Amino acid sequence: MNWLWLAAAAMTLSALTHSILGEKRLIQPLLRIKRGILLADLPRKIFRFAWHAMAVLMLLSAATVGWPGTPRGLIVVIGLGWLGTGIVNAACTGGRHIIWPFLAGSGVLALIGAWV
Repeated sequence: MNWLWLAAAAMTLSALTHSILGEKRLIQPLLRIKRGILLADLPRKIFRFAWHAMAVLMLLSAATVGWPGTPRGLIVVIGLGWLGTGIVNAACTGGRHIIWPFLAGSGVLALIGAWV
């Protein structure tokens, strides 16, 4: 199988995991808190929107990596971004955040695909 298709699939899985599990385990519990800034409706809506907008951007990068004819340099930049995000996530959370291996792995697959 093509490395870039594997990278796109891993990025898609990461985006879906981020959106679905994040909504259930983070967004909903936080929005039940009705104190401070979370008292106002607008910040609550922006918080949820921004969370899911991130998943959309992840899907767009997956589409870009898997798109035939995408320039190698763009794939490398996207791969480095995913790899770097995974490494920083692992460092900041002590490896306890469940998504860091998917982020880093997606980046590695994209980088391999760019050079193979």
